[in-house]
Amino acid sequence: MVVGRIYRISGPLVIAEGMRGVQVYEVVEVGEDRLIGEVIGLDGDRAIIQVYEDTSGLSVGDKVVGTGRPLCAELGPGIIGTVYDGLQRPLSVLTEKVGPFVRRGVKEYSLPRDKKWHFKPLVKVGDKVGEGDIIGIVQETPLVEHKIMVPPGIYGVVKEVVPEGDYTIEEPVAIVERGSEKYEVKMYQLWPIRKPRPYVQRLDPDEPLITGVRVIDMLFPLAKGGTAAVPGGFGTGKTVLLQTFAKWADAQIHIYVGCGERGNEMADALHSFLRLRDPRSGRPLREKAIFIANTSNMPVAARETSVFLGVTIAEYFRDMGYNVLLVADSTSRWAEAMREISGRLEEMPGEEGFPAYLGSRLASFYERAGKVVCLGNPRRIGSVTIAGAVSPPGADFSEPVTQNTLRIVRCLFALDVALANRRHFPAINWLISYSLYVDTVERWWGERVGKDWRYLRDKAMELLQREAELQEIVRLVGPEVLPERDKLVLEVARMIREDFLMQDAFDPVDCYSAPEKTYSMLRIIIKFYEHGVKAVDSGIPVAEIRKLPIRTTIARLKFMRNEEVVEKVKEYEKELEREFMELGSKFGAGGVG
Repeated sequence: MVVGRIYRISGPLVIAEGMRGVQVYEVVEVGEDRLIGEVIGLDGDRAIIQVYEDTSGLSVGDKVVGTGRPLCAELGPGIIGTVYDGLQRPLSVLTEKVGPFVRRGVKEYSLPRDKKWHFKPLVKVGDKVGEGDIIGIVQETPLVEHKIMVPPGIYGVVKEVVPEGDYTIEEPVAIVERGSEKYEVKMYQLWPIRKPRPYVQRLDPDEPLITGVRVIDMLFPLAKGGTAAVPGGFGTGKTVLLQTFAKWADAQIHIYVGCGERGNEMADALHSFLRLRDPRSGRPLREKAIFIANTSNMPVAARETSVFLGVTIAEYFRDMGYNVLLVADSTSRWAEAMREISGRLEEMPGEEGFPAYLGSRLASFYERAGKVVCLGNPRRIGSVTIAGAVSPPGADFSEPVTQNTLRIVRCLFALDVALANRRHFPAINWLISYSLYVDTVERWWGERVGKDWRYLRDKAMELLQREAELQEIVRLVGPEVLPERDKLVLEVARMIREDFLMQDAFDPVDCYSAPEKTYSMLRIIIKFYEHGVKAVDSGIPVAEIRKLPIRTTIARLKFMRNEEVVEKVKEYEKELEREFMELGSKFGAGGVG
């Protein structure tokens, strides 16, 4: 055990002497209160320590003690539904222990040591097991079956296994023997948060993560195991969009990391999760959610640990074969903490004062997303999907954090201040946003929902882009001079924007749009356009097409329940044909219906 003394203090950074023998990223305890810190640099016998708690009150000469281990996450039953801080301290337990304000140096186990879990073994004495093998299960919540796995690096023959019953996580549930070595397998593991967990093979993301947000699911799909960035200026709805992901996305485990954001936003997310129910099972949403709260009034250095803690927990549940969604709000606050630490270290600054290693540090987080074949038996496939908010000052997407993030992620959901000012939410700009998963998820949509999904998606994008081109002309000379076909494009693009893309995240019905509802809504709008083209070519003015009652009917679809829309759209398609036939008869135009 290495013991040194504080040489200098600079905010969250402490330089200690006499630390020869410690390693980079080793956890140390600083001062009389044993504040948690991490070694981030070495210079001879001096160690540069990043302290994750308030350093006020420390003084030169105070003792610094090395622990000999890296910063690790406790992974086991008891994680689901818990609210942690960036160091994986359970905030609800700390509230009971020290009150609503977390004091320096307070320590608490991440997982309850006295709670008993009902363990059901899946192996017997004499079985050969390897790393990642599932040896038993614990029903942690009604929505999550927690699979107890052999830790990575351990393999051998099962010499002992406990019978089915109730045990604490500290009690060994199996003993694995390899030669003369014996290893006690408990219901929890320790894993360094900066080290990615191993897997057998990485797979291409080919299944969409259904978020319930129409503009994303239909136009810019996010795949399970994919990465997405959500940049936007103040008031554009980043937090609401990410909370919508965390509430409704088609994932079995939801992890919400509040990284440097306002405390009231985190409180609102927690309050929502306590009230909401999972749309698929009807169970409370908190039974499959994990929260990591490192808000703006908490130590800035701990923002880094909060995102890496979140992704480590995500990988752990991925290894069980689950699809996990990790939402980080916001990585810009983490980058600002990096800038502050780098400045105190007097490192050579990069663009706008951010450290030169900003891109590689962001990549080390996002690259841990993916769809993989997990270690161990039985064979299983899991995924980690990461969506991170970026808060560029003044909505300037050319700033370093946004640009470095866009080099890594494969989806961009660009939130537009102009759209937000027009009260168009979600304010995702369809001319800037993109998804590189369109080709990979096309087969899933074609087999599960509709064979013409790609056609509808491409046609909608074409109309929206054509509208943007026509708006330049309209602003100069007015819409009256446009040809009738272009007037129809403007009308249908307006229907796509207002009746399809706009979605109320707080409406009990419109907050979540199932894939079938999303597909059916866009299909009838595109059919309206196709019939409209025939009508215009037959000499019918767009002003008459705009008066058709079906226009209002289509606009009301978003407020119908998911299960009603598919059948209603079939009825409305017949009504659509009938109205266009009548319109054609009125103007003496054949072949319009």
